[in-house]
Amino acid sequence: MAHIVIIGASTGGLPTAYEVRELLDKEHEVTVVSNTDTFHFVPSNPWVAVGWRDRKDTSFEIEPYVTAKGIRFIPVGASEIKPDDNQVVLADGRVIDYDYLVIATGPKLAFDEVEGTGPDGYTASICTLDHAEKAYEKWQTLVENPGPIVVGAVQGASCFGPAYEFAFIMDADLRKRRIRDQVPMTFVTSEPYIGHLGLGGVGDSKGMLESELRHRHIPWICNAKVERVEDGKMFVTEHNDQGEPIKEHELPFAFSMMLPAFKGVDAVAAVGEDLVNPRGFVKVDEYQRNPRWKNIYALGVCIAIPPVETTPVPTGAPKTGYMIESMATAVAHNIRDALAGKEPSSQATWNAICLADMGDTGAAFVALPQIPPRNVAWMKKGKWVHLAKKAFEKYFINKMKKGTSEPIFEKYILRTLGIDKIK
Repeated sequence: MAHIVIIGASTGGLPTAYEVRELLDKEHEVTVVSNTDTFHFVPSNPWVAVGWRDRKDTSFEIEPYVTAKGIRFIPVGASEIKPDDNQVVLADGRVIDYDYLVIATGPKLAFDEVEGTGPDGYTASICTLDHAEKAYEKWQTLVENPGPIVVGAVQGASCFGPAYEFAFIMDADLRKRRIRDQVPMTFVTSEPYIGHLGLGGVGDSKGMLESELRHRHIPWICNAKVERVEDGKMFVTEHNDQGEPIKEHELPFAFSMMLPAFKGVDAVAAVGEDLVNPRGFVKVDEYQRNPRWKNIYALGVCIAIPPVETTPVPTGAPKTGYMIESMATAVAHNIRDALAGKEPSSQATWNAICLADMGDTGAAFVALPQIPPRNVAWMKKGKWVHLAKKAFEKYFINKMKKGTSEPIFEKYILRTLGIDKIK
């Protein structure tokens, strides 16, 4: 009998657990370790931050649903990984032995790298549900006393889509309240140009997103490095294409949301360079295995992948839901092969497919593969994307409660986009 331990129970860890459980014989044990007892649908956080959703709409208790599928659940975070001993030490001191370990922790949010950012500083965050709820408290203050907004992503960030989404969602909410004219908004990003998205652009993402920002009267600063944030004031250095400083900006704000750079979580990063890169992200081969410890797999935001290209101000490459789902499938199949004494054969699909909400419309992006040159670089805008993403929220949460192992992102998005198959 083998024991498979999965650290993390979010968009990567939970589908992996369901798929591993379905593929393996019942004699094998599957355990999920999580620092929270609740599943949160992270893509809904921008809506939570303006009061369009609340906790009960976007989350559920994990244990009843995973135990119904024969999966053990431990709602205690991991504090240490001992790969040579095949053990995980939990925050309460318990030691869990494993035969195969799957790391799906998500990232550590590196607010400490830019002074004054984050919920403990002067900017809001939509990276977690708790953060989004705190952001909503600040949002309520803003709508009562309108003032300037600064929104975007700092240097080193790799997840730019939610920054654009939140800018457009805030714009839509303010227009509904008839106070948009009292709230100047500035978009600040480390991207070399609008619509880069950490992907080198997708189709006409540059032209489309520039047009949308202009239409909504949102000026922008690209190649931006946030030097520090004080109460109600952000200090930003704008760079040219050679990475040279060209302009200093002092931006006042009554409300700000800036996405941070990511790092690996402490328990993973502490293992050292055989497991992780200098940022603490897990090194994996084409089969999602760590090259040093072949019984350790990793997927999602916590894995190390290089930037699509070098940019004047550092940016990273995003890991989208569709891509993460394909990593989960690869991990599950490769563990099954390993238990059968076979060499791994399953590889993740490195494609980026995204439904991005824009408040009252939306945009769909398809980049096949994620890293250029691409076979497909496609983008389309319309209210149907906004409606499709709202529907997908309920669809995904219901599927997670049912414990499905089917490819949720692929099935839903392909159907929505009218695509039969993605290669």
